[in-house]
Amino acid sequence: MASTLALPGQPPGEPAPAPEESMRPRPSVAATVRRRLSAPMPQDGPSGWLGPLLVATVAGVLRFWQLGTPGDKVFDEVYYPSEGASLWEYGVEVKDGAPEYVVHPPLGKWVIGFGEQLFDGSFGWRFSTALLGTLAVFVLARAGRRLFRSTLLGCIAGLLLALDGLHVVMSRTGLLDSILMFFVLAAFACLLVDRDATRARLARALPERLGTAPGAAGPWLGARPWLLLAGAFLGAGCATKWSGAFYLAVFGLMSLLWSASARRAAGAARPYLAALRRDLPVAVVALGLVPVAVYLLSWTGWFLSPATEAYGRDWAETSPASGLGSLVPDALRSLWHYHAQAYEFHRNLRTKHAYQSNPWSWLVLGRPVAFWYPASISGCGSGSCSQAILALGTPALWWASVAALPVVAFRWLGQRDWRAGAILAGLAAGYLPWFNYQERTIFSFYAVVFVPFLALAVTMVLGMLLGPSPARAAAGRGHAASDAPFPAGAQGQEEAYGYDDAREAAAARRRTWGAAVVGAYLLIVVACFAYFWPIYSAQIIDQSDWAARMWFRSWI
Repeated sequence: MASTLALPGQPPGEPAPAPEESMRPRPSVAATVRRRLSAPMPQDGPSGWLGPLLVATVAGVLRFWQLGTPGDKVFDEVYYPSEGASLWEYGVEVKDGAPEYVVHPPLGKWVIGFGEQLFDGSFGWRFSTALLGTLAVFVLARAGRRLFRSTLLGCIAGLLLALDGLHVVMSRTGLLDSILMFFVLAAFACLLVDRDATRARLARALPERLGTAPGAAGPWLGARPWLLLAGAFLGAGCATKWSGAFYLAVFGLMSLLWSASARRAAGAARPYLAALRRDLPVAVVALGLVPVAVYLLSWTGWFLSPATEAYGRDWAETSPASGLGSLVPDALRSLWHYHAQAYEFHRNLRTKHAYQSNPWSWLVLGRPVAFWYPASISGCGSGSCSQAILALGTPALWWASVAALPVVAFRWLGQRDWRAGAILAGLAAGYLPWFNYQERTIFSFYAVVFVPFLALAVTMVLGMLLGPSPARAAAGRGHAASDAPFPAGAQGQEEAYGYDDAREAAAARRRTWGAAVVGAYLLIVVACFAYFWPIYSAQIIDQSDWAARMWFRSWI
């Protein structure tokens, strides 16, 4: 009779379970920490690129179709296209042969002017914003893929942005805000890549270089090129509109907190001190010096132009400095004085405007801005026609975001989900500062800069409704949100093994119902966007059709 070997805790005389059930290899604590530091990206090959490209193609069609309509300048296009053309001709803003006083940095106008160098007329001065608006959809889809570790969710986020009315209108208009939006989103995407790259580097160093001894800080992580690129994009944002500085501050703090979180997960006893010692110097260069250099570089035309063409270029020559101020080059002193003048203009701008709004009303679409509404229109087949451009977000997205944001906030505060914190950081940096300027003349279309983060917030909730795929649920990888390391002695307890067929079937049913809910919501967004498309793209429609789309008096 064959003998059996009793395992610890097994009653004598009973056969040992199959090796695959009782002797399944358990990962070590170090292996678990490495896995949590470096979560794998979706292994979906070309679809990881083709999906975002397809969504971006849809966005491009919507943004470039009849882009030159209307041929007139709408809203603040009376300023920026002409200033952009002047920059490409003279290097500075010149009007009627004299230096022009302007209150925004030059980079965004250089971008608008680039399109004017390629194409004539209204298509030319809107080309660059349409291109960046299309690229923003692709960038968001890829960033969402990285954030959620799901190509599907990344594409959903990109699709929501592609179908947002405010984003479409701003992408089809030669204004600065959609350019700022692109630079901010590009910086966010770079920070996500940098986060993954630094955590992967820590994971590789874990067995040899890291420990849990008090004061262990871990290795220096190198130059971090993606962080440097993020700093360049944030500098470009500041060189487009000064409100980009809020993103520079918030994203800089977020990046440092991510570094501390990674070092804590890797076993550093004092992770915040470790981040200050190892990561702060690189952050100062990448998110301090690089943005300043990019910002000053955007003023190259002003620095190189004669005083007869560049506004305020000779101020320092007529206002000599004393003391330490004399050590500052005259050009920088003149630029500082110019900035002080522009800041006073912005701070004291209180001219009443029919379409100004309070930021409290932005998320609920309280007061959208009518960019264009000509007095006399014909061609709709009736005696009363309408043609309009209304900077209105797609209600199905914006109102859903109002419900989604508390859920995202709970995921951040209650469940320590870093992804929720990243989304809220992007929203806060673009939204909260405007509450400090409620007496200033401000408009709801400034919100376009944080529309990508609203799309991510809604996508996160949709992902919760959708649930993990059955394969992912079976692998036990659908729950990790915290970066906290596992305690000593936790070997074999950090993963749930042995999902049975019933549990996998339940996950499949949940996925089916979740997919139905998510699909139904996306169809509502598509239908809502299609309904408002005529007033996003200046289509000639019957007056009654326009009135039917004015759901509230404040939209008129």
